[in-house]
Amino acid sequence: MKSTEYLYLFIFFFFFLLSLVSSPASAAHDTSIIFTTLGRSAYAFDIFALPTTHPPTKSNELQLTDGNSVNFNGHFPASLPPSLVSHLPHHSHKIEKLLFQLIYVTERNGTHHIFYDAVFHGNSRRNERRAILEFPTRSESTRVQVPLVGVEQSGGRNSMKDKPSITNESLIYVSTHEDSGVPRTSWAAVYSTHLVSGLTRRLTPKGVADFSPAVSPSGIWTAVASYGKKGWTGEVEELDTDIYRFMTLDGSGRVKVVEHGGWPSWADDNTMYFHRRCDDGWWSVFKAELGVDSASTQRVTPPGLHVFTPAASTTNKNLIAVATRRASSEYRHIELYDVVSRKFIEITRPVSPHAHHLNPFFSPDSSWLGYHKCRGSDTLLLENLQNPIPGISLFRIDGSFPSFSPSGDRIAYVRLPGLYVVNYDGSGLRKISSRTAFSTAWDPKRKGVVYTSFGPTFASESTEVDVISINVDDKDLNYKQLTIGGQNNAFPSPSPDGKWIVFRSGRSGHKNLYIMDALEGEAGGLRRLTEGPWTDTMCNWSPNGEWIAFASDRENPGSGSFEMYMIHPNGTGIRKVIQSGRGGRTNHPYFSPDGKYIVFTSDYAAVSAEPISNPHHYQPYGDIFVIKSDGSQVRRLTHNSYEDGTPAWGPTFIKPMDVEWPNGGHPCSFEDCHWLNVRPNVSVMDASFGLGSAKIECAH
Repeated sequence: MKSTEYLYLFIFFFFFLLSLVSSPASAAHDTSIIFTTLGRSAYAFDIFALPTTHPPTKSNELQLTDGNSVNFNGHFPASLPPSLVSHLPHHSHKIEKLLFQLIYVTERNGTHHIFYDAVFHGNSRRNERRAILEFPTRSESTRVQVPLVGVEQSGGRNSMKDKPSITNESLIYVSTHEDSGVPRTSWAAVYSTHLVSGLTRRLTPKGVADFSPAVSPSGIWTAVASYGKKGWTGEVEELDTDIYRFMTLDGSGRVKVVEHGGWPSWADDNTMYFHRRCDDGWWSVFKAELGVDSASTQRVTPPGLHVFTPAASTTNKNLIAVATRRASSEYRHIELYDVVSRKFIEITRPVSPHAHHLNPFFSPDSSWLGYHKCRGSDTLLLENLQNPIPGISLFRIDGSFPSFSPSGDRIAYVRLPGLYVVNYDGSGLRKISSRTAFSTAWDPKRKGVVYTSFGPTFASESTEVDVISINVDDKDLNYKQLTIGGQNNAFPSPSPDGKWIVFRSGRSGHKNLYIMDALEGEAGGLRRLTEGPWTDTMCNWSPNGEWIAFASDRENPGSGSFEMYMIHPNGTGIRKVIQSGRGGRTNHPYFSPDGKYIVFTSDYAAVSAEPISNPHHYQPYGDIFVIKSDGSQVRRLTHNSYEDGTPAWGPTFIKPMDVEWPNGGHPCSFEDCHWLNVRPNVSVMDASFGLGSAKIECAH
């Protein structure tokens, strides 16, 4: 055989072997994944500011960001590096002064970015008090907007960005773009990006997660909240972090300076404020005076109210801005606090008493206070997100438990309460039922038939919940109850031939899996699939009919820890697909249309930010992942600090663009962290603390 023939033979076998290697991009090409994020559609955050030198009023509150997508966690830089100065317009007769320079996080174009905005104001006095949002549309004003990081997120690269600040020519921020390599370990780490060269350096040691970075006024030091080497243990309220300090230049000289604390903020290079939840149950702010080898800490805010996410003034180190939850309020507000006089000054409540305000930050001269809040209604039914896997469109739906029709042209979902159906392009939205429903699935053979469950979620085994079928194309929308007895029958999933339904039931006293006739329900035949004193739930039948994927806590019943399993419909071949580390949670598995992959939600990447810095999420660790059905090649799809869940995989590639609500959006309606509603019983309240008559017990 000639050498050229050997070469051709080698090339043939090479491409033959290559064709046998599959990836999500090739195996599930031209498909779509849809999921929900708890409360996310109601945020519509923008960054606002109020002056600290005048009484707060509606007329002097300024909206600093542009109303595009979600904007939050801002920072006013003390000085501007030359690389950004070059972007500013030359002075002209139309521009009188630079109002604000702002660094902030924004979620747009399907991923996280960090932007720099500079807003100039013209000399028209009649517009001085107008919202800055309006300025760019007016001839006397100019907005300069520069993306700093995030635009490079393409070609399978995606990450969350958080808590940015600028020192010299470097941007310091949190990113999740590096896989920790260990299940149930956070990917959050602090990075420094040089704004001229684009060179990025990791400041957080490998194997460690850092949150909430703060750069000292000199720029020499950065402080973070961190687990160190101990890692995450599943906290969803206060993270069990300590505060570390290191050199901003390269991350060297890292040392723990405070035991038990989060959200550090510098008043000067030796004085820091931070928050922690105290032994008496109240969140409070502490002051740390840093020495060479040690730090002395002192509680500075009183019990009787929750005080957190401090921002220190660099012009008056005894002045801090904080977010509060007072016992008399259902809303989070921003206040000033003087640590010497021990007096609060309300900032946001007089302006917006019935809105949540988050994560304050001072202007360099402390004359303005920034924060973010909801600007109004949001209009997106389907929000497109950048998917690191090409060929698969990824969407967040403004609802829960979505599922695709067999052809992929329609989506069923619930809004707790209520069952809805909508075309994938957002048209034809219809409310099918007003009852509390959850978990939807379409019949693969009978057109228009949707399965769901009527009854409360997160309920006991004996709670009345039943599986029903309903033809959404019928004019009368009559439903048929398929289960009998109402003992928490839920999560129906039909077999691909349309003959059977697998579902979860608590009829034995434990939640296990059963299979029943799809047309007649239990009356047409019922068989138990799994049996044991644990919970098997959230089941999904594979497209080839060979497997049923489900979540189970069978390794530690009642612990809240769930792993993903697969079992044959005849009850044989059970095996674990993935476990999210010890005590982890892996839920809501759903097969790809070709059955080779499974999308699911999990705490596999732990938390990405301090939960108290966000609105309420029951599970602020949930992200969407894809894995091969043999348990290999796990891929993270979403990066955020929210609760992502209930994913579904459909056969149609939906054009990757946002889909607006047909009849407009809905107003802000999210809740603050539920655990801030707790009012600890304490005998020491604000007044006595202000007089200095009581000793506050709280671990330092």
